[in-house]
Order: sequence, then structure tokens, then C-alpha cells
Amino acid sequence: MAHRKARERDMLDSVYSMLALVFILVACVELCDAATVVDVYRLIQYDISGVPFGSRLASLNHHAGSLHFSPGADLSRTVVMIPVRELNISFVTEYVSRKHPLGGMLFLLPEIFRLENGGGGKDVREKEVVKNVLLELEKLLVHAKLPYPVYFAFENDEIDAVLDDVKKNDATGQPATATTGGLVDNSVIENAGYFVSYVYPLECELYKLVIPIAEPKKVASPTITNIQGWLQGLKADGDANQLPTIAIVASYDTFGAAPALSVGSDSNGSGVVALLEVARLFSLLYSNPKTRGRYNILFGLTSGGPYNYNGTHKWLRSFDQRLRESIDYAICLNSVGSWNNELWIHVSKPPENAYIKQIFEGFTNVAEELGFKVGLKHKKINISNPRVAWEHEQFSRLRVTAATLSELSAAPELLESTGGLLDSRHFVDETSFIRSVQLVAESLAELADHTDEVIMQHEVLDGMFTFYDSTKASLNIYQVASVTFDLLLLLVLGSYLIVLFSFLVITTRGLDDLISLFRRPPSRKVEVSQEKLANDNYECVMV
Repeated sequence: MAHRKARERDMLDSVYSMLALVFILVACVELCDAATVVDVYRLIQYDISGVPFGSRLASLNHHAGSLHFSPGADLSRTVVMIPVRELNISFVTEYVSRKHPLGGMLFLLPEIFRLENGGGGKDVREKEVVKNVLLELEKLLVHAKLPYPVYFAFENDEIDAVLDDVKKNDATGQPATATTGGLVDNSVIENAGYFVSYVYPLECELYKLVIPIAEPKKVASPTITNIQGWLQGLKADGDANQLPTIAIVASYDTFGAAPALSVGSDSNGSGVVALLEVARLFSLLYSNPKTRGRYNILFGLTSGGPYNYNGTHKWLRSFDQRLRESIDYAICLNSVGSWNNELWIHVSKPPENAYIKQIFEGFTNVAEELGFKVGLKHKKINISNPRVAWEHEQFSRLRVTAATLSELSAAPELLESTGGLLDSRHFVDETSFIRSVQLVAESLAELADHTDEVIMQHEVLDGMFTFYDSTKASLNIYQVASVTFDLLLLLVLGSYLIVLFSFLVITTRGLDDLISLFRRPPSRKVEVSQEKLANDNYECVMV
């Protein structure tokens, strides 16, 4: 009897092994078909004085959809793939403003936007069309609070093929929803590191978009760095007075919808390039005592420009009183790489100020010789208002005469025109951009050689801004099958395994053993009673 129980246990173990094999095979069907992996860039997440803005989530695990969904469709578990070329801004505006539920949004940028892609003349018209769309889109997204993941990616052949299949599926009018699937234990799938999608029409290609990333965390005490260098002027013999100083300043930080894509070619890469070129040229003059000027030149690359020029504020506060008083005036360079025939000088002090008149007249005379115009814009500052629209205003708050040279005729709003998606080399003159890149590469190495007392100042960004990490990730796109197909496959596999198992049992142990597996085993009480009766009979025979 003990031998028979052991044999039955072995048979049951075989059954369990077969069933486990079935589930493993089905899981493999769901999990193994990865279509592609692409780099994606998350919409910025930040707080202003504790008020949240931007995309508040980073992880993604939903099926793919397109703009061709049926009216009234449930998109709470759908990631809408939106090519910027086909963007319906009214759709985004409605879902953002009315806070409709979404699983997420994935905006597909044209390939010409890649940094390594220089574009070309044939793309000019397309770039202009996309430019207008992106301007409106970026302004909408960075000032909204979105309770779902929002990412940007670049178009390529693989992702275009996925989008085509998704559009075909949505065109059938039967998009997958939260109620159309869910047969696999999510805990098992998550532990395996994969995710699956479920019911779709059998004939469609179905995709799941997955970004397995930890939720974003606050960036603790973000560091800002200011860099300064000097060109020492030449004092006359016997002159004990301190030489006056002219400051040339440019801020280099950016802010945009996707931090990992915000390069700021114009705002304010162009200002940085101009400053470095000025430093190079004046270093040649100052290297010879005969051409060295009677004033010092202070060069400053400041951080925190989009955030009320916080780096400039800290940099100026680090000066001693004597140094600040020695500055005759400061010229701040801001967005000077994408203009036609006119630049603007922005000032806080009245135009009648002697230094302001000197600055304006000097620039005007040179501009006339070069064939373009320079205009003057005067705007008073409010000391009690923490908003700092131009970099020169930080100087003016410390009673230092300063002006900003810019292609912008008016001050931008907070966190606008600060190096967003559009501020790339594709939207500046290509020839000038290439020359500027070469110049930056050479000048960065030369700054320390051509100036004296180069100092790097590290400070903590303070104020009302809080930022979060997880700005870039990898998007896994899985091609998945429908539940109908899974059930059919399960039925076929199960039938095959049952037939195979029965055949093996019959050929090795006989039909009776197979039938015994399906019989109800006798209860232990009956077995004990039969054993006791046998023992009693045995004792009677002995008597």
C-alpha cells in the first residue's frame, strides 16, 4: 500500500509539472516578442513655491494608442502616440485643461530635430510649420500639472512602423480598454521584469509601451556654477588709483519642456559664444603693453538665468564693495544668434544717464557701419518684485550701471524663451552656427590662457524652484497577442499535453493506472476500519 501511494504521488507530480509547463509556455508567448527599444525624454517636473507643474509620473505600463480613437473612448490606460507633424493642439489643450484621464502621452519629434542631424534647406518649410506647433505645445505643457507620464521621442523607421500598426488597430473602432483584458497575474509578470497587454482584435498588431523606471525624486540642493576671468588693464606710471572695470556677462543655463533636450543654442549659447570671442580678441590686445587698455575687463559666465538670474545675484553678492564700485558698466549678452537686422539694448536706468548714453551711442555707430540697427528699451525695475526679467537688472539692484544686448524686443515671461525644444541649431543660421560651435570648442580651452585669475564659484540654487530627476529613460515596446489567440493556443497545448501524458502512462504502466488517477481515493477512515477488521479476523483465526 505504501508503494502504491508513492506511485500515485509521482503521477500527481507529473501532472503538476505538465500544468506548470503549460503556464510557462503561455507566459513566454506574451513576454518574448519585443518590437523595439527607443530613448525617450520626459517632460520637466518642477515646483514653484510648492505648486506642482509638469509631468508628475515617470513609469509607464500601458498599451499604445493614436489620435484616431473613437469618440468617448476610455484612454485612462492608453499612451497616445502623437507625431508633432500631425499634432492636433486642440486635443492636447482639451485633455490638459479639462483634466481628462490618460495613461500617458508620447510626442514624436521629426528626425531633423536630433542634435547630430544638421537638417538642410529642403527641411526649411517643414521646420517652420513644426516651429509654430511646438511653440504652442511647449508653452501649454510646462505651465500645466499632468498626473501621468509625458515623454518625447524622435521618429525612426521602427517607431513609425509601430505607429502605423496602432493606427490600423484604432481605425477598427475597437481599441483596448481597462475592461478588455487581464488574465495573467500581474505580480508574477512584474517579478519577471516584464509587462503584458491583452484583448484586441485577432487580426491587429498590438503593442505595449513600458518604461520600468523608479518614480522621480526631488533634486536636493541643485548646484549652480559661476565662472569669471580678468584681463588686467595697464596703469600709467605713478598712478595709484584703481583702474575702472567693464564687465561682459552671459548666462548659460536653460529651461525647456524636456530638460534632456534643452541645449539653448540661441538662449543663451549665442551669448556665451559672443563672450568667449570677445575674451579671445581682447586678450590679443592686452597681451601687448602698447595696445593694453586703461581699464580692466571682467568676464562672467553665470548660472541660473531662467530662475531670476539667481547665479548672477550670488556672483555679484560675492564681490567686495570696492570691486562693485569700480565697475563703470556691465554689458549682458542674451540671445544674439537668431536675428535679422535689428538688436535691442535694454536698460533700467534712464537713457539720459551718462554711461547709458555712452553705451548706446557706441553700439549705434558700429551698427550703422555694419548695416543694421540697434534700438533702446528702457524699463524701470521694482525692487520689491522678485521677478527678474533681464540679467542687467541684478546689477541695477546693486546700483551698478548695466545693459542687456538681445534680439528680443521685450522681456520674456517667466520660464519662456530660455532654451526650449525649439532653441536648437536647426532654427539658427546653419553657417553661423557651425562657426560658433568651432569657436566655442576653441575658446573654452583658451579662456584660462587669455584671462587672469579665473575663478569658479559654486553655489546652491535657492528661491522658489524645486526640480526632479528622471529626465531620460528607455522605452520598451512589446508586441503582444490577443486573449483569443492565447486561449486557442492554451487549448491546443493543453490538449496535446494531456494526450501525450495519457499515452505515456498507458504504454508504461497500463490503462488501469491511468484510470486510477481519476478515481476518488478511499478516505483514511475507511482504510483504518478495513485494517482493523483484518486484524480482528487474524486474531480470531489464531484463537
